[in-house]
Amino acid sequence: MDRQRRLRREWEVRRVRSRGQAFADGPLVLRVLANETDPAVNRYTVVAGKKAGGAVQRNRLKRLVREALRHLDPALAPGHDIVVIVRGTVEEMPSYAVAHATVERLVRRAGLQPAGERPAPTAGDTAAAALTPPIGSDGTPANRRATLAPEKA
Repeated sequence: MDRQRRLRREWEVRRVRSRGQAFADGPLVLRVLANETDPAVNRYTVVAGKKAGGAVQRNRLKRLVREALRHLDPALAPGHDIVVIVRGTVEEMPSYAVAHATVERLVRRAGLQPAGERPAPTAGDTAAAALTPPIGSDGTPANRRATLAPEKA
């Protein structure tokens, strides 16, 4: 994400975390506050505490969430400061598809994205989509469902 779209100062992040409206879904919490300095853009930051795991796991989770925000940003209403707090672990958010779906549900619930509107795919999205397995109705990746043991009646 470019510099203009980042919340960089600690006091800005604290302000959004204390005054922003909160929306939670699984491993993520989204805090949203009106952007007073530049209402033409949304500014983001992603925070992951030690409960999310070691440094490698926290950085992976933050990268997944940042990438989901980058893809969703063109469809979001501008003029907001957004802090995403990762409170889950890698097991709860193992792939980009799960991160994207969770972030999309949160921004929709926050009223930042109309229900029927999805961002148009860009040229770089096709490669990422090819690497991401489709998610089944039970929440597991489609390529893993065949390896799971059948349920006992």
